[in-house]
Amino acid sequence: MNEQDNSRKSYFLGLLTGCIIAAFILCLVLIIKVIVGEGAATDSRGRMTAKPTAPQTQTTQDPVQVPAPDGLVAEDQAVLDKMNYIEDLIDKEFIDSVSNDALQEGIYDGMMSALKDPYAEYYTPEEWIEMQQDTQGIYYGIGAYLTKDEDTLYPRITGIIKNTPAEETGLQEDDYIVEIEGEDTYNWDLSDVVSHIKGPEGTKVHLTISRKENGNRVETEYDVERRRVETPTVEYEMKEDSIAYIAISEFDTVTIDQFAEALSDARSDGMKAMVLDLRSNPGGSLQAVVEIARMILPKGRIVYTEDKYGVQESFDCDGKYELDVPLAVLVNGNSASASEILSGAIKDYGLGTLVGTTTFGKGIVQQLFRLTDGSAVKLTVSHYYTPNGNDIHKVGIEPDVEVEFDADAYREDKTDNQLDKAMEILKKKLP
Repeated sequence: MNEQDNSRKSYFLGLLTGCIIAAFILCLVLIIKVIVGEGAATDSRGRMTAKPTAPQTQTTQDPVQVPAPDGLVAEDQAVLDKMNYIEDLIDKEFIDSVSNDALQEGIYDGMMSALKDPYAEYYTPEEWIEMQQDTQGIYYGIGAYLTKDEDTLYPRITGIIKNTPAEETGLQEDDYIVEIEGEDTYNWDLSDVVSHIKGPEGTKVHLTISRKENGNRVETEYDVERRRVETPTVEYEMKEDSIAYIAISEFDTVTIDQFAEALSDARSDGMKAMVLDLRSNPGGSLQAVVEIARMILPKGRIVYTEDKYGVQESFDCDGKYELDVPLAVLVNGNSASASEILSGAIKDYGLGTLVGTTTFGKGIVQQLFRLTDGSAVKLTVSHYYTPNGNDIHKVGIEPDVEVEFDADAYREDKTDNQLDKAMEILKKKLP
């Protein structure tokens, strides 16, 4: 959407402030009739990717199909009369033109805005498709991480995912993408760059790459095939003294198998202890974190939710795969939502030692409700609690061993003092 559309949208939302709230209440009644008694899904994307201050929230089950209303069914005719009158005013007096679709999208966005809930959101059909790809951790593209270079204002490749078209074609870290399909990418928004590179599986995107060779910049053209790309969300490394290091960046659908593979590799490599790094993990799918918890937790409750009607839903572990080596969990102020579910359960069961700083404190659950026109809404529907019944919302989880991250030391020589402390704790527990 361009700037003009955005300004029109803002104008309309401001003009409709009074009537939108009333309209929302009436429409929400219809939705509540559908969702009462349904299981809740929890906290995203990015990509919920670079870890934001406020974490992304994601769903954990297929969205409920609810019918999209043909129009507002209002008991108070005055609400509809007022909306029609304002629409008339806009049509007759507003200096620019605005489409009916833009006005309708403004109404839906306004209804979510009226909740004063940072996690409530309306998704257009196009946004819904993109969000689903983010939640699954799968998209159709070339497999390169991008950033907008602050000096040149061109998109720069910051990393290449293994076994992807980007790697096979020969793209490299620090390559600049100066043209896409012949269009100069100078000062493009990163979202525009990504949308031009992504596309249907099997199609190709033509890129002009600027790369430094022998001290000079050389431009090379590549036709890169778009394929299904699975985002890596788990990192594994065996460190000294057979201490396995496993980091989870977010909880997507693909994370379940990725973690299972990492854990299996660690055991095959003779793991004697494990560091689980959840720092700056913004959360993700409840299904994903529950399945991962079942790979390491003892028998018992993992987490439970409670909605506005007092209805609870419990997610449990059978304890068949309880971790049998010493464990340290790294957390910080950006460890949120699903990562707090896992670290909270580990702390409640005394399965491991939490090291770092107090977590973000997001203990509420969102669920997606898909409408039959392809759009969707996301609403906060319940709170979640740790196995011991702790409500961590706006409180967070305190580490067992508090260690502030030394950013200066990391910048200087990559020293990770929090990881070093976790390793020190585990070494003392080795046989």
